[in-house]
Amino acid sequence: MTEYGRGPGSEPWHPDDPLYGDGGWGGQQAAQQAQQSYGGQPQYHPQQPQQQYGDWGTGEQHGYGDQSYPQYDEYGQQYAPQQPQHQQHQAPQQHQQPQYDQNGWPTGSYPQDPYAGGPQDPYAQQPAPYGGEQSDYYGAPEAYPPPEPPGRRRPEPEREPEPGTDWDPGPDQGEHAFFAGGDDEDGRDGEPDDRRGRGERRGGGDRRGGGKEKKRRSGLACLVVVAVFGGGLAGVSYFGYQFYQDRFGSAPDFAGSGNGEQVTVTIPKGSGGYAIGQVLKKMGVVKSVDAFVAAQAANPDGKNIQDGVYTLQKEMSAASAVELMLSPKSRDNLIIAEGKRNAAVYELIDARLEVEKGTTAKVAETRWKTLGLPDWAVNHPNVKDPLEGFLFPSSYAVAKGQKPEDVLRQMVARATEKYESLDFETKAKSLGLEGPWELVTVASLVQAEGKTHDDFRKMSEVIYNRLKPTNTETYQLLQFDSTFNYLKGESNIDIAESEIKSNKDPYNTYTNKGLPPGPIGNPGDDAVKAALNPTSDGWIYFVATDGVNKTEFARTHDEFLKLKDKFNAR
Repeated sequence: MTEYGRGPGSEPWHPDDPLYGDGGWGGQQAAQQAQQSYGGQPQYHPQQPQQQYGDWGTGEQHGYGDQSYPQYDEYGQQYAPQQPQHQQHQAPQQHQQPQYDQNGWPTGSYPQDPYAGGPQDPYAQQPAPYGGEQSDYYGAPEAYPPPEPPGRRRPEPEREPEPGTDWDPGPDQGEHAFFAGGDDEDGRDGEPDDRRGRGERRGGGDRRGGGKEKKRRSGLACLVVVAVFGGGLAGVSYFGYQFYQDRFGSAPDFAGSGNGEQVTVTIPKGSGGYAIGQVLKKMGVVKSVDAFVAAQAANPDGKNIQDGVYTLQKEMSAASAVELMLSPKSRDNLIIAEGKRNAAVYELIDARLEVEKGTTAKVAETRWKTLGLPDWAVNHPNVKDPLEGFLFPSSYAVAKGQKPEDVLRQMVARATEKYESLDFETKAKSLGLEGPWELVTVASLVQAEGKTHDDFRKMSEVIYNRLKPTNTETYQLLQFDSTFNYLKGESNIDIAESEIKSNKDPYNTYTNKGLPPGPIGNPGDDAVKAALNPTSDGWIYFVATDGVNKTEFARTHDEFLKLKDKFNAR
């Protein structure tokens, strides 16, 4: 038996079937009598257990035309089948399960025929006898949809709650369930129960309760989502722009050579292009560090920018700032020349700091032990100035307001760094000297006696040859005018022989063998390197034949006398 009276064959729906269109539901046929199936076979409610072919213990079967087939019990005994009774159609909520005896036969009465006259309409939930004077619910414009077989019926859609005073468009007006705080359930109200989510079938009831509060929260959630996505987009855009500018865009830069407002800029020692750019940007000279670095790289002499004090202008283009820093016009540093004595350096510091003359010399005399001299540079006897040879020639950022001891400490540190970088302690022994202190003294003599840088290595050899115990030309006497001038505080080239021989000061190398007690000036980088690497040509004599820039060298005393005559004939 198949659904709704259709036999096991392949016949289509019969036009007299009550579910064929509206043919059996117009109120005419059902009012006369209960509907019969084809050939008088009764119709069964689909929710009752259907009869299975070949299952002898669960029910009975009927053929077409009211024919009966022999029935057998579980012991194989034939018995007469019971006459089927018409079922009384009940609403789904009142369906009762059939009862069976121990042999599997149904007991009690069958439910009434669902299509018999007089039952309550299961679809409208109100009395609706088929023959009554009732309007056609399926012919009016607002008619119900035609009924479907019970197994395919859909539950009556839940009624929407009455709208409140506050208008809310709801998900149907374009608001997605994600923002409405739901689980897409409101958008599926028209679906059958078997296609909806488990939570809906389990929970039942109206899932839209408290909708206003949910939608208010949903609105806030929407704003949060928009803010997050908007902020993320803005962040990505900003960093993307910065990335492009850093790699492909031109760096921000001022135009022109400045706004006329001067500013003093101090560049620390060892500063590279990026560090210099940071200082200039901080002082308002350039607009960006990258612009300065690019301009410095573009200038062929850009790497020659040194530490020191520069007088620049604010709001300069990076290119003009680089050009001015390479010009002597911008330099405001204190320049210590090669070979300059400490006495002259002290005067320069006083003038730069705008302090009373002699202030720096007094600090050097009384506080020299606190200024950072290395251990090998202290406690030497007969030294006129312990700082001599340690105010290294260079450019220093010195400005009004600084203390003299701070300036001196900076210079001593520069000299100490230079000497230690050249490993003076080790090199002095290899040159036959007692220590690095004597090596500094030799370098100061090379600086004082040499007229040009080409003379420095030859002069260095003259010193080392005269200091040798095997020297039979001068017998370890240096005989340098520069040492006598140092003790006198002078710079004369014409010194009377009687004056020289009568002075026994330790710095007078005409009357004292060996080196003077200490350096006689501040040697520069070239003189220091020459003291470490003298020539080996046998030079032992020299004469400044023009008295100014030209120095000539000799290996014997006779050659020396010829050079002396040349000097006297100038």
